[in-house]
Amino acid sequence: MKSVLHHLHLRKRGAHNTEPFPSKNAGIRLLDNVATAAGVIGPVMALPQIYQIYFLHNAAGVSALSWTAFGILNIPFILYGFVHKDRLILRTYILWCAVNLTVAFGAVFYGS
Repeated sequence: MKSVLHHLHLRKRGAHNTEPFPSKNAGIRLLDNVATAAGVIGPVMALPQIYQIYFLHNAAGVSALSWTAFGILNIPFILYGFVHKDRLILRTYILWCAVNLTVAFGAVFYGS
């Protein structure tokens, strides 16, 4: 069984047999499109929570600590996307961080 960090060792040795983008394989292209859509749809799913907090001024049951932690835990992924120049990861986690911290701030201001 290969180590979890095996890909890092290949990268250090200069292995460059990566999949071209966009892939020639239709299944991989489909996966790329699904991942891109999920990166946008996921944060959009939190919009009802934001609506309830900011427009209805109701943050009952919303944990500011949890949502702040979610926002902070997005930062390593943002840095990873930046360092590895992966725009999909970078955009997805910037969106998630903004959503998570928006909910966290709302929970603090409108919490009961």
